[in-house]
Amino acid sequence: MQHIKRLSYATQIGRLKFPNYWKICAFSRFLHLDSYYNTDASELIFSYNRTIENHINSGSLAFAHQLFDEMSLRDAVSWNLLISGYKRYRIPDKALELYTEMVSQGFRENPSTFSSVMSICSNGGFLFEGVQVHCRVISLGFCRNMYIGCSIVDLYMQMGYVDDGLKALDEMPERNVAAWNSVFRGFCVLGLWDEIIRQFPRVKGDGVELNELMVCYMLQGCCNGNFVSQGQQLHCHAFKAGLVESNRFVANALVDFYSACGTLSDAQKSFEVIPQDAVISWNSIVSAYANNGMLFDALECFEAMQYWSMKPSVRSLVALMNSCSRRENLSLGRQLHCFVLKLGFDRGSIHVVSALIDMYGKCYEMGTSFNVYEECHYKTMECCNTLLTSMLHCTYTEEVVELFRFMVDEVIEFNEFSLSTTLKALSGSSFAGLASCQLIHSLAIKHGFESHIVVSCSLIDIYSKFGQVDDSNCVFEGLLSHSVFSFTSIINGYARNGLGRECLKLLEVMLQKGLKPDRVTFLCVLTGCNHSGLVEEGRKVFESMNTLYDIEPDQRHYSCMVDLLGRAGLVYEAEELLKLSYVKDNSFMWSSLLRSCRIHKNDVVGQRVAKRLMELEPGNSGVYMQVSNFYLEVGNSEMSMHYKEIGKARQLVREMGRSFIV
Repeated sequence: MQHIKRLSYATQIGRLKFPNYWKICAFSRFLHLDSYYNTDASELIFSYNRTIENHINSGSLAFAHQLFDEMSLRDAVSWNLLISGYKRYRIPDKALELYTEMVSQGFRENPSTFSSVMSICSNGGFLFEGVQVHCRVISLGFCRNMYIGCSIVDLYMQMGYVDDGLKALDEMPERNVAAWNSVFRGFCVLGLWDEIIRQFPRVKGDGVELNELMVCYMLQGCCNGNFVSQGQQLHCHAFKAGLVESNRFVANALVDFYSACGTLSDAQKSFEVIPQDAVISWNSIVSAYANNGMLFDALECFEAMQYWSMKPSVRSLVALMNSCSRRENLSLGRQLHCFVLKLGFDRGSIHVVSALIDMYGKCYEMGTSFNVYEECHYKTMECCNTLLTSMLHCTYTEEVVELFRFMVDEVIEFNEFSLSTTLKALSGSSFAGLASCQLIHSLAIKHGFESHIVVSCSLIDIYSKFGQVDDSNCVFEGLLSHSVFSFTSIINGYARNGLGRECLKLLEVMLQKGLKPDRVTFLCVLTGCNHSGLVEEGRKVFESMNTLYDIEPDQRHYSCMVDLLGRAGLVYEAEELLKLSYVKDNSFMWSSLLRSCRIHKNDVVGQRVAKRLMELEPGNSGVYMQVSNFYLEVGNSEMSMHYKEIGKARQLVREMGRSFIV
């Protein structure tokens, strides 16, 4: 009778479905009617499975599990249904526990089991468990199953093990569109845009026809990698396959691709072929115009959306507010804020709230920016980071540090950008000390952010500002891989502390690693040469910019060279450099050269420089005072008095000097 009791939950099912149900359960133990029992038992299991499936579909997962527990006989389908149910309702731990129990009780998995469990491991980040399941697949001989193969590829790609994922792909007997979609999705998640383009010929070689999902993944890769020609070729393939006109997602991906590459005319053409009721495409074209600085066109499309009663999305609103931030257009930003309040996006989207905080901060309305932040029901990392950058933009350095301390105290998650922004605030603050910097450094190490490039560069910068060059170098040497940004940061740190030769050595190491220096790198090297008086070395670096690296020096590089030559007394050469059309009207450089002439008492060049400086800024009384001081220094007191009187006549006002150094 115990056997009958366990099936009490399904009594009605048994009675209705099987007239001989009770006879089977009560007498088969004694009469051993195995064949009769097994035949009806299979039908009974099938009925149970259908009921379990119905409970899962209706949301009654607990009832489904209860019925499963009451079953005396089960098959692989019973286990699969319950495992899939827990996967469906995002309870991965319980699903894996059921799978373990299924294997331990001797039930043999089928392809559906492996596909479900592999998917659970991929989405839940269970790499170790996924590898064990992969071993089980091999031992049971399911390696050639297409569905299981796709799940294995997806597992490794999702976990970031690209080589293993591609190896699993190569071992498949046939590579179909689902397998390649798993690969391309993994590339997109990992940001491996080059790999998307590199693997595309293999897709064509496998004879796989493009589908809409694959086209969207590949266009995303072309957007972020700025592969314009490859994206245009993909556009042709998609057009031939009939996907452009038949699928709105593909057409919308083309709008995103062309707008990201800056070819807005093609983006507009792609938009025009989409049906007018496609809201997602309207939002795409609005954000495309706004992100490319065409605010008027973006607003026109935004107005047309209102005319056609289309609701804007978070994406278009964020793009418009970001455009207001860049232009510091507070009036339009306030109108958009009212629109956001009207639609209720201020309570439903943290991205919109963050964009509002950023917009008011960039427009120097920190009071309103802080009010928007305070009205957030939940203080998330995104809105806190946005407020941090806004306060840093408005030079509220102490408030940046206080907000970061609040995030730590309230256990609000922070990331590398939170740490980097706080370090930048500390480096520009008059109250911060080395201890504060070391505390942030310790926090970065504790949470595993010390190897992130933005944190490392900020640490290198702030340590060098405190004169701790050795600590800057330790951070630099601790990086797993070096980039142009990390080399530029450490070179700038050495330059700031007058270590010009070390800057040159680091530049040489950078070139040996195959890294190409940029404008900022060269500026830092020239600054180091300037502070160390390395004239010949600085001259070679300056000349190599154009000849070897095809980088045209800008005014900052010329200014650095003029100062370097002037400090060394080479005022004639500095004057010739300043006669170039590109910098001949820069009064700051002429003023710097006049100071050098005054220091080295070169009245010949100094007189020409003084004349040129007064021509450039005839209304600046400070210029006349500088010219007066020059003539006084070279011994011409009469001319000194003359220009001093002119300065007084122009109502000379000298501002007191200030220093942060106490």
